[in-house]
Amino acid sequence: MPDAALLKKLNLTQDEYRSIVKILGRAPTTTELGIFSVQWSEHCAYKSSKIYLKTFPTRGKGVLIRAGEENAGVIDIGDGLGVAFKIESHNHPSAVEPHAGAATGVGGILRDIFTMGARPIALFDSLRFGPLNGSGRTRFLFGGVVKGIADYGNAVGVPTIGGEIAFDETYRENPLVNVMCIGIVPRGSIAVAKARGAGNPVVYVGSSTGRDGLGGASFASREITDGSEADRPAVQIGDPFAEKCVLEATLEVLATGDVIAIQDMGAAGLTCSTCETASRGRCGIEIDVAKVPRREEGMTPFEVMLSESQERMLLIVKRGREAQVARRFAKWGLHAVQIGRVKDGNLMRVKDGDQVVAEIPVGALTHEAPVYRRPTRRPAYLSKAQRLSLRAVSQPRDYGEALLALLGAPTIASKALVFEQYDHMVQTNTVVLPGRADAAVLRVKGTGALLAATTDANATYCYLDPYEGGKLAVAEAARNLVCVGAKPLAVTDCLNFGNPEDPEVMWQFKECVRGIAEACRAFGTPVTGGNVSFYNESPRGAIDPTPVIGMVGLIECGMRNAECGMQPITASFKQEGDAILLFGETREELGGSEYLKLIHHRKQGRPPACDLPSERRLGHLMLELAHRGLIKSAHDCSEGGLAVALAECCITEPEHLIGAALDLSPVTCHLSLRPDALLFGESAGRIVVTCERYHQERIEALAKRVRVPLTTLGRVGGTRLVIRPRIDLTVEQLSRVWRAGLAGGAHA
Repeated sequence: MPDAALLKKLNLTQDEYRSIVKILGRAPTTTELGIFSVQWSEHCAYKSSKIYLKTFPTRGKGVLIRAGEENAGVIDIGDGLGVAFKIESHNHPSAVEPHAGAATGVGGILRDIFTMGARPIALFDSLRFGPLNGSGRTRFLFGGVVKGIADYGNAVGVPTIGGEIAFDETYRENPLVNVMCIGIVPRGSIAVAKARGAGNPVVYVGSSTGRDGLGGASFASREITDGSEADRPAVQIGDPFAEKCVLEATLEVLATGDVIAIQDMGAAGLTCSTCETASRGRCGIEIDVAKVPRREEGMTPFEVMLSESQERMLLIVKRGREAQVARRFAKWGLHAVQIGRVKDGNLMRVKDGDQVVAEIPVGALTHEAPVYRRPTRRPAYLSKAQRLSLRAVSQPRDYGEALLALLGAPTIASKALVFEQYDHMVQTNTVVLPGRADAAVLRVKGTGALLAATTDANATYCYLDPYEGGKLAVAEAARNLVCVGAKPLAVTDCLNFGNPEDPEVMWQFKECVRGIAEACRAFGTPVTGGNVSFYNESPRGAIDPTPVIGMVGLIECGMRNAECGMQPITASFKQEGDAILLFGETREELGGSEYLKLIHHRKQGRPPACDLPSERRLGHLMLELAHRGLIKSAHDCSEGGLAVALAECCITEPEHLIGAALDLSPVTCHLSLRPDALLFGESAGRIVVTCERYHQERIEALAKRVRVPLTTLGRVGGTRLVIRPRIDLTVEQLSRVWRAGLAGGAHA
């Protein structure tokens, strides 16, 4: 039995070590122990989550590559094209080295997409930090992460055009950095990661290997502690200019047909890329680490196999085409070195020159890795947290002041301070500027379609009810897509949770997955892949459960093989005199609201109820109205409730501030809501739309036909937001507060 300290360092249990000995029939070498440690890590093996992830719907119309089959899922969008998309986390690296951690998170997700043969066209980020008014460390983490994303994405030439940012005490020591990438690939050019053909060369391409990122997968599979600063060597060092070269060289060589299989050297580096390509292809593989290009002297086989140095790929090349592949990568100033061959059988053999340093059945490292059904227990905090007596919650003395406080809160405030650092127009596919609509919209050049995408999560809802919170995350993502006129197609998810060895955390995870799966089935949006990030804990405790949903949709214009002429719907009010309508039902639901947290300092109650059939009917109605051209703007009610949604519609476009006069008494006449619940409650399934007055009767008839509640709220116009009888503020004041919030400005 090896030293217990070594097993702890490698995140292996005594039982797992005994299993390794049984598999090998002998004690493992140091290199073999390292290989098992990363491949059996939570980050790579999904050993605590796999049994629940299997409950996700993964099949559906248009799914070309299902979850778990390749580096990313792919769905059909017509015109002979597919969209490859995936979301992943880089939480732990970003907690100890925010700039490098976030930058290399971008690099990793880009490689997941172009290894599919897809050209990346857009990036999205979903970020979580502690309170901005807290320690200077939160500002340091926030600034470093945003700069890391900007520096890497801008240099590679892929626009960051959407995402979300939230701030809460739960993330003070453990920020979340989730990044989604989408790319376009011709259906006949989808690349795979299945090695085949005994004797075919295994070729290492890209940058050289160093000690940076050593053991990154293991680092991501343990909690953040006061000593995590010592894990800086586990954070990779990214080079976006090298990534750009790898991207172009890879797409160029894939187009030649010389490549049989391709795999990114991501988590676990050379280890995962070799054993996973062999496992998918049901064959063996042999490599010689002595041939791996290195940038540091004296690296051991253990270090070479576990390094997560960036901008590297593994190719399985057709025999006889090695020289041609090498020339193409050399043109881009990159290594392309044959380090081994595909073998018959089922072994991954690693040599260091003439010496064999590892020989392991590939299945033992991949599909036969341990799977745990960990104990689950309903969290003790829930009974108290879900109890909320509204009689103990006082009404604001000034509803206008409450609205201004919400608009200036960093979670709700304008994110222009962030997205203005991103080059969101590179590649000239961006149709709607960031922040102008509920989802990002991209043109797919040469087709009759626009692509829409969004990322969404609400951790407070999941903290208070993980099952309902999971459903609500999917429902909001779908609502954001239909608000721009896009039909939801498919989902990728990034599931951020605490320690899976804690039964309460596993109960949260199980319930969130149950809610997500149910909602995805209801919307017909299969899950095509994603990421699980456990061990998001610090000495303060676990983060609130934070499942982030990435969803893509399509705006079809009916103009095949031509540029789409349809304009997507945006959030801002457009023209004086337009009617303002509210779809959906408003209930007395203050639980989990930003209002309750910010104004009353309570994270309590139950989240809004998620009625999936009602959400589906609302989505169908929105798509029909968009297709008929009957609505001019659309914005869903989410954080901050109806009053915040209305204010945002007045101020979203800084060059077009416009007011509104509204009377909410029609909303309350049959509900008798508390005023603060009416204004700031976050009932789900609601969208504010505007239309020409002469379209209103037709819209009312269509809404009635599909049983979607509709209320006329008022008219667009003027320079003030008047919500009778509670709020009367100038749009300039609303705008000033909203735009200053993220920078820490106070309203006046």
